[in-house]
Amino acid sequence: MMQKHKRLLLSAEQMRRIQPFFPKVRGRARSDDRKVLSGIIYVKRYGLPWQDAPAVYGPYKTLYNRFAAGPRWASSPRYFRNWRGQALKEIP
Repeated sequence: MMQKHKRLLLSAEQMRRIQPFFPKVRGRARSDDRKVLSGIIYVKRYGLPWQDAPAVYGPYKTLYNRFAAGPRWASSPRYFRNWRGQALKEIP
C-alpha cells in the first residue's frame, strides 16, 4: 500500500519565519505560499517532473513558475541559506 504524503511540508511556524523573505504581492493575489512551497519541496525531494506534482499543491504550472521565479527575488546563495536556516530553526 502506498504511503500517503503529508499535504503541507512546512509548519505554520516555519512559514511565519520565512514569510518576510517572500516578494511583496503586486497585482492579483498570489496562491497560498505555504501550499506552493510544499509542492515545490515535494517535487524536488522525489525527483518528479512538474506535471506529476500532486494536485493538492495547486497547478503544476504555478509550482514551476514560482520555482523558476525564485532567482529573480532570491538571487544570492546567502539569501537562500538565511531563508532555509530560518525555516529549519528549532522552535523553542
